Amino acid sequence: MNLRRALSIAVCLMPFGIAPAAAQFPPAPQQAPPCVQEFSRLRDDAAKKAAAIRAASARKASAPEACKLFNTFSAAEEKMVKYAEANSVWCGIPPQIITQIKQQHTKTAEIRTRVCQAAAAPPRPAGPTLSDSLGAPITDSKNIKTGRGTFDTLTGTPLGSK
Repeated sequence: MNLRRALSIAVCLMPFGIAPAAAQFPPAPQQAPPCVQEFSRLRDDAAKKAAAIRAASARKASAPEACKLFNTFSAAEEKMVKYAEANSVWCGIPPQIITQIKQQHTKTAEIRTRVCQAAAAPPRPAGPTLSDSLGAPITDSKNIKTGRGTFDTLTGTPLGSK
């Protein structure tokens, strides 16, 4: 899969895993419980790392750089998943949200694997360019050799000599 295509797919899918979790904790005028604050911090950290991937995709970053960014984003997402699972009862995180976060993390892991495989692969050898193909020698009177072959009709018949 093309690296740009993988990056664009990843950029499109990232907000879907984070947004539903954010909808569960609307801002309240009073201070949120500590578990909600910690989950929000983890979510914001993952969102910052997702934004870094979007920025790298927009400027067409190299494959090794994209791999590094995906590794950091995946680690941040993994922390968010573990925290949500461990504190789901205490924080009141619905099971559907945890399922959505896990599914998003699975997609991120798949894309990260593809991007990092592309980064680890050796560069493809470049084939001949158009200028290489067009740079063939041009025939002129100095580099034409006349032979005495079957089809040499300038000095005889094509069927042989008489």
